[in-house]
Amino acid sequence: MTQEMAQELAQELAQELTQELSGTSGASASLTVELDPAAPISSYNIRRADRTPVGTADFVVVSGVREERLFFHTDVCQEFGGRALVELLVSKALADSIREGATVVPLCPMFAGHLRVHGDAFTASGGVFREPTPDDIGVITRATLGEA
Repeated sequence: MTQEMAQELAQELAQELTQELSGTSGASASLTVELDPAAPISSYNIRRADRTPVGTADFVVVSGVREERLFFHTDVCQEFGGRALVELLVSKALADSIREGATVVPLCPMFAGHLRVHGDAFTASGGVFREPTPDDIGVITRATLGEA
């Protein structure tokens, strides 16, 4: 899967979710995935057209020779698509990581599961990921406590 293919997949998922939401409520509902590069915890957020948040994927950036993104928490509103929203968040985050040359460290079960299944395609597209270590958990703990 190339970077372009990853971006197309993320767009297709957003379109499918928009159609799914339109079909359930009878009203049109578009979704956007936005990056909030806050420190110490950044996130990707899915919002409806009315700006209502329906999902988030939190991560901490560790700078070094190659930037690392430690993804540690993903949460979505089940009433707005559940698993499909998770796939949209993960796809967008991974596509951006490829584009920006960042190594992905999947502490979150959603990211870990996705990479277990699709890791070969991710690396074939230029993505890099590694297994989490106890030090990574320490980084996340310090970040969530505001000590990073």
